[in-house]
Amino acid sequence: MILILEPNVDRSSESYAHLIKYLDSSDRVEYSMHDVQGAGQVLTEIYLIGNTAALSIHQMKSLPCVRRVVRVQDSYRILGRHGEDDLQTGFTYNGVEFSQDTLHVFAGLCAVDTPQHVEIMMSALRDLGQECTRMGAYKPRTNPYSFQGHGAECLPWVFDLAGKYGIKVIAMEVTHESHVEEINRALEQTGNPTGVMLQIGTRNTQNFELLKSVGRQKVHPVLFKRGFGITLDESLNAAEYLASEGNPNVIFALRGMKNQGGDPHRNMVDFTHVPVVKRLTRMPVCVDPSHSVGSRDHSPDSIMDVFHATAQGVIAGANMVLVDFHPAPAGALVDGPQALRMNELEWFLQDVAVSRDAYLKRRALAQKAHTS
Repeated sequence: MILILEPNVDRSSESYAHLIKYLDSSDRVEYSMHDVQGAGQVLTEIYLIGNTAALSIHQMKSLPCVRRVVRVQDSYRILGRHGEDDLQTGFTYNGVEFSQDTLHVFAGLCAVDTPQHVEIMMSALRDLGQECTRMGAYKPRTNPYSFQGHGAECLPWVFDLAGKYGIKVIAMEVTHESHVEEINRALEQTGNPTGVMLQIGTRNTQNFELLKSVGRQKVHPVLFKRGFGITLDESLNAAEYLASEGNPNVIFALRGMKNQGGDPHRNMVDFTHVPVVKRLTRMPVCVDPSHSVGSRDHSPDSIMDVFHATAQGVIAGANMVLVDFHPAPAGALVDGPQALRMNELEWFLQDVAVSRDAYLKRRALAQKAHTS
């Protein structure tokens, strides 16, 4: 059961103290608290665990400060919607709002290589009004002899450049809890010029100890990539590990499934699951067309497959796009053949805007049909 409190509840008030006293005195349930930071308010949710079936929704709603009560299902207890379509979704991080209603493009380098390339990328993003990017410092690879990222060495100058060009959020994969410590240390040393969204890659989807560790920190939001060889339900339950440890600020990324049916693409594109994830959970949904398609191939209409895949996700309601660009793809240390080029960045953003406009029109049409 979830108790949703009044927005911006005063935790020093007598009514709030009465609520906590009541919960502390109950021998039926234990509870944990989670704050959802929105653009203009903080919403506090209290999760009751134990014999909640015996609790009356009417009784719990009558408690002071309680605005609403939701009885949860077993799956995705924190991240799930539980049949409630109007539960608050998303969060605000470093001044940027992420929800099931917003859309952000994270274009950037799959793997950081040189300061020059990072600066070219961030400068171009700034000039086109973007405030988010992807920058890989730690890169798990299938081949143990492949480049695995510069690691902590590159973090200070990546963060400095982000601050220089007004980049507010960097999506960056971590594969070990020590990486989070290195990111925090580098941010502090550089004066916190930007924010970092910690990315859990598809190979670590069921690395439960890593998920617990990343979930215990509440500073950075988490971009969780679907496992490439497991079911959607298994991936959603894995994402719940993050929230169960205290961090509900999770974005769920679809990045394609390992399946020969996807040939000639790198993976089977699974972006039809965008509305499914939004229906089952409160998480914003990201699509990763670069790792789904894995090439720069295009059809006779001159539109690249990666553009088409992006459009599929955005027109289905995706809230974030994670896409590879590189100033010199031929020399990229990771995934160069699939990276888009700098002269294609504006085109890509314009194409995303066309797809987003189509989605908003489709949504308005559906809402009109439901109310008529």
